[in-house]
Amino acid sequence: MSAASQARRLNQDLDIVAFERGTYVSYSACGEPYYIGGLVESLDRLVARTPEQFAKRNIAVHTRHEVTAIDLDLREVTVVDLAANSSRTVDFDHLMVSTGSRPLRPSYIEGVNLPGVVGLRTLDDAAAVKNLIDGDVKKVLVLGGGYIGIEVAEALVDRGIEVIMVTSGSHVLERTLDDEMGALVDEAVRAYGVELHTGLRVKCIQGIDRATGIGCDDIEFSADLIVIGLGAGPEVELAEAAGIPLGKAGAIAVDEYQRTGVEGVWSAGDCAEVVHRVTGKPVNVPLGTVANKTGRIAGTNIAASINGTDLKAFPGAIGTAITKIGDTEIARTGLKVDQSRQAGFEPVVGAVSGTTTAGYWPTAKRIDLMVIADQKTGRVLGGQIVGGPGAGKKIDVIATAIWTGMTAEELSWVDLAYAPPFSGVWDLVHIGARRAAEG
Repeated sequence: MSAASQARRLNQDLDIVAFERGTYVSYSACGEPYYIGGLVESLDRLVARTPEQFAKRNIAVHTRHEVTAIDLDLREVTVVDLAANSSRTVDFDHLMVSTGSRPLRPSYIEGVNLPGVVGLRTLDDAAAVKNLIDGDVKKVLVLGGGYIGIEVAEALVDRGIEVIMVTSGSHVLERTLDDEMGALVDEAVRAYGVELHTGLRVKCIQGIDRATGIGCDDIEFSADLIVIGLGAGPEVELAEAAGIPLGKAGAIAVDEYQRTGVEGVWSAGDCAEVVHRVTGKPVNVPLGTVANKTGRIAGTNIAASINGTDLKAFPGAIGTAITKIGDTEIARTGLKVDQSRQAGFEPVVGAVSGTTTAGYWPTAKRIDLMVIADQKTGRVLGGQIVGGPGAGKKIDVIATAIWTGMTAEELSWVDLAYAPPFSGVWDLVHIGARRAAEG
């Protein structure tokens, strides 16, 4: 819908039609755990724009309509009206494929599709989970220790529900945090009241007509509900079946203008690849920030290709992300240490512990921060933060340094704001960068 809105801004004469399998469009999926936890009172609060609002901008949105096939030769799609159980074909000059991502349900887990095993993707999913939670649910198993798993666990604890989290990783957020920072998050998760088990690979989900628990190695856990938080994968089956090329990251391959390998076919969001700004290689980054930006670029360029104006390139992504559990904020950007080595860098780490404010300030809380830099060039490659209120958004300073190609030495001298309620006179970003620069 970002693409549709941007294309409409740039060309008032386009005939723009959108098909959505679910009930909602243009909404904040990131707010779903907070709706389940009760911080967001209604699903409508998460909706940015309704089909009726799009219609006022002459964008036709058809919800509960699923595109089941794309014919690139005939330049048409087959659409099923799920409410009427009827289908039709609709032709196109330009096609925008933004099928997003979906929660991973590994086939090696026996019983993964049993009733009582739920995932979070759409607002419909969130509504279904909340309805279950509002019922007679006292214990929930969360499978996976990623962002969704942590946020759902927090929401459920806030609802007074017993939560067991199981992850195969050595710590939560293993894909995005280095071990020492992940261990700090493990502590925070347990301190919040979650029973966390790491290093356990789920082999089966137990139950006959409904999931009743899981089996992990020699350990079994029972539950009233199981939430899948094993990560997300790009939903590309429709595109692949049509012959739209996929990339090495398993998502739809696009160039810097969001063009696929098929003329007139575009893609953006969780289902598409982007170029990592540090490594220069294609990656799949399923984040709402990246989806909105690439969607805007796609809409800009669809209109530009029709208007005869210059295309605009998407400058890349570095995977900056932030979440929290309780008062502990968790943030990361760029590359981890092992990812840096895999990309051919020689990473050095500047790690520092301190407080979120001046140490004597009454609200001072612990913060741990690390800056990762390349030993040869000094270039900032990544950063990670775990700390109390006010800690997480410091990651934006490190992200800006990575984005602009700064060295750790340069970052250590950036003129950052100081007052005792906000930081020490030397911000921990300064100190971490200095230590990285010193090797």
